[in-house]
Amino acid sequence: MKIFGTDGVRGKAGVDITAMVALRLGIAAGMYFQRDSIKKEYLVTNRILVGKDTRKSGYMVENALVSGLTSVGIDVIQIGPMPTPAIAFLTEDMRCNAGIMISASHNPYYDNGIKFFDNHGLKLDEKKEQEIEEIYHNLDSHDYKTGKEIGSSKRIDDVVGRYIVHIKNSFPKHLTLQGIRIVLDCANGAAYKVGPSIFKELGADVVVLNDSPSGYNINDNCGAMYPNILAQEVRRLRADVGFGLDGDADRLVVVDNEGQIIHGDKLIGALALYQKQHNVLKNNGIIATLMSNIALEDFLKKHKIILKRCNVGDKFVLQEMLKYDFAFGGEQSGHIIFSQFAKTGDGLVSALQVLALMVTSQKTSREILNPFELFPQKQTNIQINKKIPLEEIKGLKSILDDLDSRHIRHLIRYSGTENKLRILLEGKDISLLDKYDTALKNLFEKELK
Repeated sequence: MKIFGTDGVRGKAGVDITAMVALRLGIAAGMYFQRDSIKKEYLVTNRILVGKDTRKSGYMVENALVSGLTSVGIDVIQIGPMPTPAIAFLTEDMRCNAGIMISASHNPYYDNGIKFFDNHGLKLDEKKEQEIEEIYHNLDSHDYKTGKEIGSSKRIDDVVGRYIVHIKNSFPKHLTLQGIRIVLDCANGAAYKVGPSIFKELGADVVVLNDSPSGYNINDNCGAMYPNILAQEVRRLRADVGFGLDGDADRLVVVDNEGQIIHGDKLIGALALYQKQHNVLKNNGIIATLMSNIALEDFLKKHKIILKRCNVGDKFVLQEMLKYDFAFGGEQSGHIIFSQFAKTGDGLVSALQVLALMVTSQKTSREILNPFELFPQKQTNIQINKKIPLEEIKGLKSILDDLDSRHIRHLIRYSGTENKLRILLEGKDISLLDKYDTALKNLFEKELK
C-alpha cells in the first residue's frame, strides 16, 4: 500500500495518520537516514530535526514519531511550532541528518501529515520515499537498538532566532520598511510568532490577524485559503499591502492596497520582471507549473524571460530549477521559491521580495502587482470515491479531442493528498469553458462516485 502522496504523507489524524503510522514511519525514516548519514572523520551524525505546526494532533504524531526515531538510535531535536521552510533551513544549518515537518499545510485542523527533508534541506524525491516505504512495510524486531545505542530527544526553543536572521537577510540591507503598513494573516499556524517579528524588526507597521492558535483553528476561515477577511482589513486600515500565510507558512497570498486579491501568476510575473531588472534572475529563466495561465507565458516572452513548466508541487518546481540552473520558480497557489534563500516555498521570503519591489519602485502594490490580464480559466474540484486511471474512463478521450480542436488548454489530475479530481480549462471564450466544465463534471461524477 502506497503511503506517500505528492507532498509527504497526509490524511485524517486518527484515521490515516495514527500514532502507529507515525511510530512506524519514525522507525523507517530513522533507519533510512542512518544509511545516508553525514560522516566527518570517525564521527557519524545521528541527529534529526522535528518541527510541527499548531494542530492539536501534532502532539500525538510528534511523540509517536520521536519514539520510533529514538528506538533505532536517532537523537532527535524538537523545536515545536515552526514554518515548513524553517525546518528545511535549520536541518542544513544545524548539520542534521534530516528534518521532519509535522503538518497538513493548508488542510483543516483534523488532517495532519509528515514531510521529510534530507541533510541539505531538500524534499525527498519519489525514489527515496519509496525506499522509506519499503522499510516501513518490512520492519523487523532485530532493527531496534538496545542499551546505550537507543537515541535521545531534547527540545530546543531558541532556534527561532536563527530563522528570523536568515529570513531578514533575504531583504536588501540598504532598504527599510519604515512607513509601510502591512496586514499579516498568520492563519493561526506555524508562523504566528516568527512572521510578525520579522516585519516589525525591519521597520514596518504591522497589523496581525489570526495569531492565536488553539489547536483547532488553523486555516479556519483565515490565512491564504480564505483571504477575503484580510482584504477587508487592508481596505479598512488603508494598509499598503496584505499578506496571507497558510498553516505551515510555505505559501503566500497577497492583497494589494485597494483590497484586491492578487492572482498567483501575476505575482510570479511581477517578481520575475523585478529580478530581471535588477540583474538577479539567474540564467534569465523561471519555472512554473502546468496550472499557470498562458497569459504569464506571453508576459514573460514579451520581456525575453524563459519559462519552463513542470508538474504541480513545489518539490517538482525546485527539481526543475536545479535541472535548468534557475533560481526562481513557483506555483499560482502561492508556493514561490527563491533558491538563494530557501529550498522550498517560503511565504515570508516571498512577502519580503514583494516589499522590496514596492520600496524600490516607489509605486503602490496595486500598480506593481497587476502586470497583465489573465486568460479566462475554469478550475473545478470534484469530491470522488475512487481513482480510476483517466485513460480508462469511457468518453473522456472524445471530450479532450474536442477541447484540443477548439484550442482550449486542459489539465485533469487526481489530487495527491485528497480524494479529489482537479479540472483546469483555459481559453478565450468563457462560455465554452463553462460548457465543457459541465460536461466533464457530469462524466466524472458518474464514473468516480
